[in-house]
Amino acid sequence: MNYAPTIEVDSTWAPGVSYRIARMSFARRLELTRQVRALLARMEFHVAGESPLDKVDAATLSMEIDRLYWEWGLVGIEGLLIGGEAAGRENLLESGPEALVHEILARIKSECGLSEEERKN
Repeated sequence: MNYAPTIEVDSTWAPGVSYRIARMSFARRLELTRQVRALLARMEFHVAGESPLDKVDAATLSMEIDRLYWEWGLVGIEGLLIGGEAAGRENLLESGPEALVHEILARIKSECGLSEEERKN
């Protein structure tokens, strides 16, 4: 058996683009859980609040959690140029097409084995 620590995925949003994401392992799950735990607790507090500021804070924390998943899971991307430069993890997140970012995040969360409710965050 030859176990690959990453999987290659062809983009459904951008034909010709593929990306590699990390596969889940025990140690990687532990690392990710530790990183996300504190942010989730804060986010739940704000989700329960009723003020507009609570809603904005909850949304911000949700995006910070997505960024942790992004950094944890995206290993590389092929077939995409952004401003004439090869796309990478940072410039795709900062300047790339948002629909592709959402596709990749959904696939990372799927690889993590998150439920549909958890994926909404």
